Amino acid sequence: MMDWTDRHCRLFHRQITRHTWLYTEMVTTGALLHGDVPYHLDFNQEEHPVALQLGGSDPADLAHSAKLGEQWGYDEINLNCGCPSERVQKGAFGACLMAEPTLVADCVKAMKDTVSIDVTVKHRIGIDDVESYDFVRDFVGQIADAGCATFVVHARNAILKGLSPKENREVPPLKYDFAYQLKRDFPHLEIIINGGIKTTDEIDLHLRHIDGVMLGREAYHNPYMMAGFDARYYGDEAPIKTRAEVIALMLPYIQDQLQKYGTGKKSLKLNSITRHMLGLTTGMIGARAFRQILSDSKRLASGNPELLVEALQLVHAI
Repeated sequence: MMDWTDRHCRLFHRQITRHTWLYTEMVTTGALLHGDVPYHLDFNQEEHPVALQLGGSDPADLAHSAKLGEQWGYDEINLNCGCPSERVQKGAFGACLMAEPTLVADCVKAMKDTVSIDVTVKHRIGIDDVESYDFVRDFVGQIADAGCATFVVHARNAILKGLSPKENREVPPLKYDFAYQLKRDFPHLEIIINGGIKTTDEIDLHLRHIDGVMLGREAYHNPYMMAGFDARYYGDEAPIKTRAEVIALMLPYIQDQLQKYGTGKKSLKLNSITRHMLGLTTGMIGARAFRQILSDSKRLASGNPELLVEALQLVHAI
């Protein structure tokens, strides 16, 4: 979810669901060791519970970065062992780490020795042409021995050569039964499934076998699907916010962010926030007109967030 689940996106999603865990885009250890730490780690307190996802392969660097995350107030540190992009391959982290479980175990132990919050791992079920369940079973077993108790299982292989990151999210076949078997083999671990899940019916089916479900693209492109999650999965019967109420809650935030960061070298543009909201009306009559207004460069240049209200007026339920 690089360039997708930034703090603006997460704050928007938090208006829709109060309890669902939110995850940052992957932040590399290099960015935290040598870059602008506040730029990478600042988040809105309303986002809790929120996890910081780290990318890296050096135990000491990950321990330092995890400590920064804890000091910044994150609720969880998640190590990415699933991203297949060329960028992570050059840095020998992400999905590449699945070939080095001993190193991953060392990384997890180093982080757990440094922080008091949960350290979790997100991974694939295999890499390249490795199709055996034994591979992911042994990977999880070794990392669990290092102290990790929660695994987010993207139920596809990562093809490190020959497929783009987009193709890696679609081409390798989904093998949900691998995640189910992990839960049977490691009943004491928390197993969360990820990959290709789009509906609450699918979520409910998975929850018969494992402990949790992570959504990626569907939550981004159709965020209002999460509107019923608090009641359905967390027992919170508070009224579901309408789309208009979600937008109304976002307006003061957008105005505040534009005032704070609207000038300077890293100036914030209205589109930096509204681009995450394009899917709010997915499935409704007028959704295309909604997206068109929020994609109009001339209208966006005005910097007026009331554009959202105007766009929503063109939409109505099927």
